[in-house]
Amino acid sequence: MGKSRIGIIFGGKSAEHEVSLQSARNVIKAVQKGDYEPVLIGIDKDGQWYLKDSDFLLEADKPGNLNISDPFNHLGVIPGGKSGDLVNLTDQKVLESIDIVFPVLHGPYGEDGTVQGLLKLMDIPFVGADILGSAVGMDKDIMKRLLQEAGIPQADYLVYNDYEKENINFAEVQSKLGTPLFIKPANLGSSVGINKVENKSEFDKAIQEGFQFDRKVIIEENVEGREIECSVLGNDDPRASQPGAIITQDFYSYEAKYTDKEESTLQIPAQVEQKITNQIQEMALKTFKTLCCRGMARIDFFLNKQQEVLVNEINTIPGFTKISMYPKLWIESGLSYHELVSELLNLAEEDYNKQKTLQTDYEI
Repeated sequence: MGKSRIGIIFGGKSAEHEVSLQSARNVIKAVQKGDYEPVLIGIDKDGQWYLKDSDFLLEADKPGNLNISDPFNHLGVIPGGKSGDLVNLTDQKVLESIDIVFPVLHGPYGEDGTVQGLLKLMDIPFVGADILGSAVGMDKDIMKRLLQEAGIPQADYLVYNDYEKENINFAEVQSKLGTPLFIKPANLGSSVGINKVENKSEFDKAIQEGFQFDRKVIIEENVEGREIECSVLGNDDPRASQPGAIITQDFYSYEAKYTDKEESTLQIPAQVEQKITNQIQEMALKTFKTLCCRGMARIDFFLNKQQEVLVNEINTIPGFTKISMYPKLWIESGLSYHELVSELLNLAEEDYNKQKTLQTDYEI
């Protein structure tokens, strides 16, 4: 048998486009170490799909600066045909089918269920959460409602839609949540569009910025304490990694997550009592299941000064850059980068095979 063809989709229309390219580079390297043939599929910032050479990301010093667009390798997909069919729109040739897809996409139009729905229509296995888990994990408002229903503790927050923009009052918000406050788009990740504010001027500016990225914003109270993260891996019987801590001067910014600037330090494993470690792992698994996830996720926590564990958010396609927490936590827990990627691919195939056993027709 030949090598399995693994479609690695990266880029996308999200503000996290550049992060995706950095993550994809490391996933490609891990895939190449196994019995797999990577097939690179880049999505440019306009949402156009392109077939890229196998070394497209590997030889670049800064993958995030690359231009994905290529008029000679413009791709289309064929839903409902042979599993994973792609067609080159330039010469109309149907390419060899893909066996599994690893979507390395962050943010809207990739991590929110849109690409997952397309892959379902194409009848192809894919790594990570299904449509529902992806959508719920991306929308922090819906995520928080479900966590609240499940009795999972979290920081106090308020949600506003864009049609309420003119009625958002700093004094009213301050009276409910205090200051400082964190303002963020409801449907975005990687700390894009997040601002910490202390006064009305900063508040008004942050609200405007938040609505530039999404039609809904979250305003959260400040939690004094530590930021801790835990990785989850699995389908029906997931397991949690050792937790890691973020040591930062302010909050875990976009620059701290994805550049080598010394704005934060990763403490792996987190230096906390064993009972706190156990609580974080248990809460990570409960969050993973509550939000209908599968395959992988990274759950972010606050450990406040009273030693209470609060869930901050979930990332259903966590970063895979060289300084990203998700793979680092699994390395600390005994899985190499290559082993982690291989297991994720196996989990995708396992879930796909279970879905295929379900009856899809019914005779009256």
